[in-house]
Amino acid sequence: MKNIFSPEVKEEILQRIGSLQNTDTPLWGKMNAAQMLAHCVRPLALAMGEAQAKPAGFLMALLGKLVKKTVLSEKPFKQNLPTDPTFVTTADTFEFSAAQQQLTNTVRRFVEKQDIVADFKHPFFGKLTKEEWGKSQYKHLDHHLSQFAK
Repeated sequence: MKNIFSPEVKEEILQRIGSLQNTDTPLWGKMNAAQMLAHCVRPLALAMGEAQAKPAGFLMALLGKLVKKTVLSEKPFKQNLPTDPTFVTTADTFEFSAAQQQLTNTVRRFVEKQDIVADFKHPFFGKLTKEEWGKSQYKHLDHHLSQFAK
C-alpha cells in the first residue's frame, strides 16, 4: 500500500489536489469539491495533534481495533461509508481556492511532521504507528480524490 510519507506518493497526492476544479462533481456522496477538501484537512490535523476528536466509546473502540487491519489493507474504502461527526463538512461556505491551498499546506506539514504522528491516537483505531498513519492518510485522500475522478 502507498504511504503519504514517500516523496513520490506525496507529490502524486499534491498533483491530484491541484488538478481538482471547483466545478468537479462527485461520483458518489454529498460533498462538493470545496467541502471534500475541507473534510480531508481534519484527519491530517488530528494526526498531528492540531485538532481533537471525541474518543470512541468502548464498543466502538473495540470495533475499531477489529477493523483496523481491513482499513489498512490494499482494499479501497467502500463508497458512502459513514463519517465520524467530527469530520463532517456540510456548510456550503467553503471557498474552493482557500480549501485547496489549506489541504495542500496541511499535506506538506503532515509529511514534515511525520516523526511526531505516532504520538497521537486515532479516535476510532487507537494507537497507530507512523507507517499506519502514513498509509491511512494516503488511503483517505486517495478515496476522496477518486470520488472526484482525480
